[in-house]
Amino acid sequence: MKGIRHPNVIKLYEIIETKSNIYLIMEYASGGELFDYIVQKDRLSEREGFKFYSQIVAGIEFLHSKGIAHRDLKPENLLLDKYKNLKIVDFGLSNTYKAGETLQTACGSPCYAAPEMIAGKRYNGLLVDIWSSGVTLYAMLCGYLPFEDPDTAILYRKILKGDFEIPEFLSAKSESFLKSLLCIEPKNRLTLD
Repeated sequence: MKGIRHPNVIKLYEIIETKSNIYLIMEYASGGELFDYIVQKDRLSEREGFKFYSQIVAGIEFLHSKGIAHRDLKPENLLLDKYKNLKIVDFGLSNTYKAGETLQTACGSPCYAAPEMIAGKRYNGLLVDIWSSGVTLYAMLCGYLPFEDPDTAILYRKILKGDFEIPEFLSAKSESFLKSLLCIEPKNRLTLD
């Protein structure tokens, strides 16, 4: 992470290790978590939501160009700086990979996990990050998650079926875009291109 520099990825400046602790000296994002920002506003306008989404995609594109899959994208792992620019943080579940290589470890937050990850299949790290970016966009635009249930088994069934509803207040373009991101078949999901 120390070598990664992108406007939408948190900067890690220094690591200090003592006998009992590891300290990470990072860029300060004074705006706090995107999650808290969404809660404060109930939901974001499509204009603001897509502004943030474009920054998520810019960060994802950069990370994947370096062979890094984040695997835990969610509003709690997206911070805002004092100018309300988004910063991707928390690389505790990220992994490196080579072009064409698939990953296998199921990880991340259940509500944001892609169907192929839940199903225990090998998966493309980029497409898993695109899925969770779609869940995040849905949360920004709607103020709640597309897939929720206190029973994890029911939650997973909903995700595996792609069982979610689009509220009437969203535009047809937003609806179409969300459905393309939250496509349960990875090969049919939107890509960065």
